[in-house]
Amino acid sequence: MKIAVNMLWCVPGRVGGSEEYFVRQLLGLNEIDAPFDITVFAPCGFGIAHPEIAQSFRVVESTHSCVRREVRVFTENTWLAKQTSNFDLVHHGGGTIPSRGNTKTLLTIHDAQYLTYPEYFGAVKLAYLRNRVPSAVRRATAIATPSGYVRKTLIDSFAVPAEKICVVRHGLEPAIGQGATSEAELRTKFRLGGSQILFLPAITHPHKNHEFVLRLLASAWKDTPVKLVMAGGSGLGEERVNELISELCLEDRALRIGRVGAPDRDGLIKMSVALVFPSLYEGFGAPALEAMALGTPVIASNCASLPEIIGDGGLVLPLEEAAWANALVEVRARRDELVRRGYARALQFTAAQSAQDLSRAYTYALGAVS
Repeated sequence: MKIAVNMLWCVPGRVGGSEEYFVRQLLGLNEIDAPFDITVFAPCGFGIAHPEIAQSFRVVESTHSCVRREVRVFTENTWLAKQTSNFDLVHHGGGTIPSRGNTKTLLTIHDAQYLTYPEYFGAVKLAYLRNRVPSAVRRATAIATPSGYVRKTLIDSFAVPAEKICVVRHGLEPAIGQGATSEAELRTKFRLGGSQILFLPAITHPHKNHEFVLRLLASAWKDTPVKLVMAGGSGLGEERVNELISELCLEDRALRIGRVGAPDRDGLIKMSVALVFPSLYEGFGAPALEAMALGTPVIASNCASLPEIIGDGGLVLPLEEAAWANALVEVRARRDELVRRGYARALQFTAAQSAQDLSRAYTYALGAVS
């Protein structure tokens, strides 16, 4: 069966964790030798950014970078529609479906945050999502979500038949962490000295809730000798994060290092006392999974999909200071147990298992009546 994968939405370095999720998923299809003929349609420059995809599949690049949403939408409704007309199935990975094109479709929806926290979206993007997502959900032959939490949200919000939505979990490559930057190099690079660190990898959007951990550093964790290292791009909450660091006098204990590559990310996770993840909303929460796979305890909120993904592999706590006050003491006391449980949990989320989920979604969509 010929399957076209629409990755025009996946502008390298600009779409966050969904990019890694999708790339790992596709590579997993090769790992399990899935019986599909896959062609990837992507923005200009995609193959250079992801040579592993270009080596594994046929990649057809648009002449556009698709950085601007209106350009991507136009390209999907013209060039992509023509290119994919004779495919058995088109997999749209960016959460919406073009108005024109092949009607046999699998739609991946990574999250439905705009339904829960509309205040965290700009007016234009919110209007776009409110207009396009319900239509896409209705027209899709089948839908893939990264968690049962997102699946339930779609069922409840749009009255989607349950059998139409497949959970396609995130998956980690077997070699995760093998190229990690050494602790000594990271301490020099980011001027960490001999400090013990907590790691928070997340773009500074408000829902990532950096403020919660910063306030803990200034209160319940005030006398704990740790430094918070915050990696990730600059989001809508960047200014507030920087203001709060100053207001709470945390300049020596809270460090923003911006976006980092996988080697530095993995190295920082491995050397950390814990990965802290106080997010208000996650469609999946891949950083928690990465930490469990790398042997670092996780302290996370009990919001959205996080309890489902972490299970008993970490500390999952309500977003209350009292609940988190002794979390670092508990991590130290239970470290061996939490690491063991984390490893066991991560084994349920491999790239091959993710690809098996996707293969089942493709099979369902191909067999469904349009």
